[in-house]
Amino acid sequence: METEKRTQKSAEQTVTRDLSEQIKEVTKESHVRAENTELMLSFQRGQVTLQQYKLLLCSLYEIYRALEEEVDRNSNHPAVAPIYFPAELARLKSIEKDLEFFYGPDWREKIVVPAATQRYSHRLRQIGKENPEFLVAHAYTRYLGDLSGGQVLGRIAQKSMGLKSADGLSFFAFPGVSSPNLFKQLYRSRMNSVELTEEERNGMLEEAVRAFELNIQVFDGLQKMLSVPGNVQQQSSTNSKAVHSKTLQIPGTISPMLRMILGLFVALAAVVGLYAL
Repeated sequence: METEKRTQKSAEQTVTRDLSEQIKEVTKESHVRAENTELMLSFQRGQVTLQQYKLLLCSLYEIYRALEEEVDRNSNHPAVAPIYFPAELARLKSIEKDLEFFYGPDWREKIVVPAATQRYSHRLRQIGKENPEFLVAHAYTRYLGDLSGGQVLGRIAQKSMGLKSADGLSFFAFPGVSSPNLFKQLYRSRMNSVELTEEERNGMLEEAVRAFELNIQVFDGLQKMLSVPGNVQQQSSTNSKAVHSKTLQIPGTISPMLRMILGLFVALAAVVGLYAL
């Protein structure tokens, strides 16, 4: 309900009819709220650890698996077709390559994610079946956010984790995009060309806000996982072959130190990149 109110209020105030600009407008409040959290204020003092990065990759795998399977399945939908760029943007194969580098050939048996990640994935699959046009909002916030910060984040992660090469950092590389800025212009142009009814447009704006909120929830879930040592140990030692991915629901508060440590990488990936859309 609160999301709907924020979306309706922002949509009424938005003069432009460009969908990309409207999404920026309706998510402005979420941007400000995220920017003023302790996490965002302290992320510049953080450091990326290998365990944090591996956990993030697990969640990204589940999210992009759901997103790309649904986008592929709906690639001929009139709203999805204009922004369908699998050769340039697809992340799933890159994430799989990174997971194999860090976990080994049996990486699928070692994936563990917070409940928020499963909720995010479920939402993507739900709209893929019921409202495929809403996939545009998720694709826009995820792909262009990752594309905006990819090169910088890759260098930060490599340096922070002491990696001697780019192995394990394929997620940040977009070899099919020679000029990120020009590609983002093309993507926004294609997106703005999508014909939507007023009801569909309002629904997509609401979905854009939801996409941002889901990303923040995943971020919080990852922090909670790392606040309980047993969960990290379980992830490293699991040998289950029957479960594709494990979901943990973890109570408890998050220490300021954990917020600081996680901040640099995840906050940049989940939030800062979205400012450059």
